[in-house]
Amino acid sequence: MSAAPTANYELAGDLKIGQVGIANLRIRTLDVERLGAEMRDRVARAPKLFERAAVIVDFGGLPGTPDVAIARALIVALRDAGVIPVALAWGSGDNERLAVELGLPLLAKFRAQYEPAVDASVGGASAPTVGAEAPPTKKAAPAPTVPAPKPAGDIGMVHTAPIRSGQQIYAEQRDLIVLGTVGAGAEVIADGSIHIYGALRGRALAGARDNDKARIFCREFHAELVAIAGHYKVMEDLPAELRGKAVQVWLDNEQIHIAALA
Repeated sequence: MSAAPTANYELAGDLKIGQVGIANLRIRTLDVERLGAEMRDRVARAPKLFERAAVIVDFGGLPGTPDVAIARALIVALRDAGVIPVALAWGSGDNERLAVELGLPLLAKFRAQYEPAVDASVGGASAPTVGAEAPPTKKAAPAPTVPAPKPAGDIGMVHTAPIRSGQQIYAEQRDLIVLGTVGAGAEVIADGSIHIYGALRGRALAGARDNDKARIFCREFHAELVAIAGHYKVMEDLPAELRGKAVQVWLDNEQIHIAALA
């Protein structure tokens, strides 16, 4: 009797959450049918988060830029799966021409979470700035500048009022401390860690500028989504036994971990 074929559990695309909560789909394997099926499954498991969600398509994980026909088929497949591709991530000159052919813009800050800078051998120009400034790179600046000193004791942004559905709070380059509740449909984001002294019912995204040492702490855990440095878990993936408990969330080896606080 012949052995059963080995199942392939490796995902064709890594889905990460961007700095402002927009999903970034970095293509690892250009299999349109498989990518569409994966996205359809994500939408089915977390419709409140992903249904009709804006998605940035990033071809930077591939050895080359796909042709227009395949890229257009992927855009259609993602739309059929329930999300809305709104842009391509910044890349090479070929990628820029592809975006023009598809009628989509290029966004730089999502790609910047993966590479410290655009390689001079690919396109030859640095990525443009879109919206908020790009995350810091590891390359030393030719003429270092002295940042303005922060006020003494400014160790985090403190938010005292409840955060209601539809609201978004962002703590840039620091921790976020929430003294009240983060309601369902609300979103809290920090470049550092997030400390919530009430219930977390919405979404919490720590380490927004790719800080994988950031953590999330909350007193009452009912989260729709938690993310560290773009790696995320949605409600359906969260341990049922931890609901309503005081927990901490951290990242280890690119895997989200959640445990009760003693």
